[in-house]
Amino acid sequence: MIKVCKLAIPIEQRRMKAIGIIPARYGSSRFPGKPLAKIGEKSMIRRVYEKVRLSGIKDVWIATDDKRILTHAKEFGAQAIMTSVRHQSGTERCAEALKKIGGNFDVVVNIQGDEPFADPSHLKLLVNAFKNKDVQIATLTDAFDDLQQLFSPNTVKIIADHQLFATYFSRSVIPFLRDIPEKEWINHYPYLRHIGIYAFRTDVLQKVVKLKPSPPEKAESLEQLRWIYYGYKIKLIQVKYYGLSVDTPEDLEKANELLNNIYY
Repeated sequence: MIKVCKLAIPIEQRRMKAIGIIPARYGSSRFPGKPLAKIGEKSMIRRVYEKVRLSGIKDVWIATDDKRILTHAKEFGAQAIMTSVRHQSGTERCAEALKKIGGNFDVVVNIQGDEPFADPSHLKLLVNAFKNKDVQIATLTDAFDDLQQLFSPNTVKIIADHQLFATYFSRSVIPFLRDIPEKEWINHYPYLRHIGIYAFRTDVLQKVVKLKPSPPEKAESLEQLRWIYYGYKIKLIQVKYYGLSVDTPEDLEKANELLNNIYY
């Protein structure tokens, strides 16, 4: 009897098997209980979950550190799992959740629980980016069109190379434009804004959470600088972003206003 040997199809030539994990902690310093806050008639975490489900990612989980969020998630039919209260980032929470969930996934998409307007089509673009074998980590970026946001330390700016791999992230405006008034900078350079949704190859996620904090990360309080410091490449997917991250109660008011002005 002749045995037929099936050749493995390279990951770059087949559909990515992706899992979406939404880290959601209760104890935010600026907005405690944020995932349970209402935007319209639904909680913020529910809106994030439903957006991710629309992206075509079949396995979607909420990873939390609080039983109130866990109970609520299960009430509206989400898959949810408890994780440690000691995590310093959503990335660490995703890594623990993935370990507990198990399964054989190529890509892990980390969708923050404060992104109720995440665009499902953008998540598809992130997953598809891994058809390029050189992509280890991918994230979203958009061009700045507002001067006030450009100069805000709460918006993160990115310097990219010619292949749209990130070389640096900063809360400061980079690059500095010499001999041009600051109020005109946005008209003279295509400044890139970071949108904090990430995707990782599964093995890369497992490795980056074991890295020690780097000096640039400590200075800027941006964990992605740790990955660059240790040699990992972050692919930028440029999109047009119309959403809003909810970090404060004031942002929640803006989110409800935005909800009233779009079909959602």
